[in-house]
Amino acid sequence: MSLTRRGLLAAGGAVGALAATGSTAAAAAPPDHPQAKGRPDRRRVRTGFDRLAGDGYRLLSGQRVGVVTNPTGITPDVRHIVDVMHADDRVDLVAVFGPEHGFRGTAQAGGSEGRYDDPATGLPVYDTYLKSGQALADIFTASGVETVVFDIQDAGARFYTYIWTLYDCMQSAALAGKRFVVLDRPNPVTGRAALGPVLDKAFATFVGREPIAQAHGMTVAELARLFNGEFLTQPVELETVRLSGWRRSDFFDATGLPWVPPSPNMPTPETALVYSGTCLFEGTNLSEGRGTTRPFELLGAEGIDRKWAEAANALELPGVRLREAYFAPTFSKFQGKTIGGVQLHVHDRESYDPVRTGIALLVTAKRTWSGFAWRPDNWIDKLTGSTKVRTLIDAGAGTDEVVGAWQEDLAAFRAVRKRYLRY
Repeated sequence: MSLTRRGLLAAGGAVGALAATGSTAAAAAPPDHPQAKGRPDRRRVRTGFDRLAGDGYRLLSGQRVGVVTNPTGITPDVRHIVDVMHADDRVDLVAVFGPEHGFRGTAQAGGSEGRYDDPATGLPVYDTYLKSGQALADIFTASGVETVVFDIQDAGARFYTYIWTLYDCMQSAALAGKRFVVLDRPNPVTGRAALGPVLDKAFATFVGREPIAQAHGMTVAELARLFNGEFLTQPVELETVRLSGWRRSDFFDATGLPWVPPSPNMPTPETALVYSGTCLFEGTNLSEGRGTTRPFELLGAEGIDRKWAEAANALELPGVRLREAYFAPTFSKFQGKTIGGVQLHVHDRESYDPVRTGIALLVTAKRTWSGFAWRPDNWIDKLTGSTKVRTLIDAGAGTDEVVGAWQEDLAAFRAVRKRYLRY
C-alpha cells in the first residue's frame, strides 16, 4: 500500500494502522487519575510488540524482516524481542539494525557497535548511527529485508536521538522500497502536552531534524505518523501497532512495564522526567551530571556555591525544589573533581514543567556564577533549535521573557501535532 501526504491528512493520519490492534482513540484520563494523588495505577500496558506477537505476527507474514532496536526492545518478562522472534518459526527475521549506543547497548554517548554478527542469534547486525539517506537505504537493500520494524523506547525529548534514527530509517526505507512498521511504546513522561521551543530548520542536526517542540509529548508511533504526513518528501509505506491500556496522562510507573535504560545516562524514568530541560546544560561549560548516579538531575561546576540554588528556589518553580549539591563526576566534564551546583527534586510531577525549569536554571546560573559560558560551538543553539534562547539570556532576559519567545511557534506545532495523536 502506497501512502500519500494528502491521503494521510485526509484520513486524520489513521491510514496504515494495524486493523487488529484497533483504531479507536483511548478515552482521556479523568481529573482524578491516581497519578494526581501520587499513587500510580500499575495496570498492565501492552506494547506494540506484545500486540503484534499476540496476533501471531500476522502483520509480518511472508516478509523478510529486519528490526531497528536496542536493549529497550523487551517483553514484559524482560526477554529481548529479537531473541523471541528469532526463536519463533512464524517470523522470518534476517537482520538487526543498531542505533547510537548499539543494539546490545555497549557504547557510550556518541558511539555505536559497528557491523557484527550477534553471538546470541547469529543474525547480522548493521550500524545505523549517523547514517541516513541513500547510504542507509543501501544497507537495507544489502540486508535483504522486505519489512523494517522499529521498536525502541523514547525519552520524550526532541534531542534524544532515537526519534531521528526513526526518521532516518523511515526516509531510507522509502528510498529502498521497504515497508516500515513501528511498534509503539509509552512516552515515559506522559503525552499530555508539547512544551518548549520548536526547531528552526536552519539548525537541523541529528539532535533535531524537523520542527517539533523540545518536549514533543508524543509516542514513537505518533511521531512516525507525523514524520510521514508532514516532513518526508517520499512517504514510506507505514503501519503502526498501537499500545493498549495507556493514557496520555500516564507516567512510566503507571504502565507496569519494566524500565531498561534507553542509553547509559538515562538510568531511570525520573531521569527522563527532567531530561528535556536539563539536557540544555550540555550546551554550557557546566556539568549536566554525566559521570554521576543522577545524570541530568545533578548540575554544577567548579566555583558554584549555594547562591545558585537560592536564586533558583526564589523563582518558586512549580513542582520542583533545588538542593545545594556537591559531587565528583567519574567521567565527562570535571572528571574526578569535586564541584558545586544543584540537584533537582521533583515533588509534584503534574505541575512540573521541565523546559521552563531548564531555562530558569540557565538564567540563574549565568546571573550567580561569573564563570558561566556557552560551549564554544554554540551547541545550545542545536539543542534549543535556534539562537533565541542563547541571545535572550545573554541580553539579560528573565525566564518569562525567554519562554514567551517561543509560544507562537509552539501553538502552531501543537495544532499540527493534534492531527497525529492516537490515544
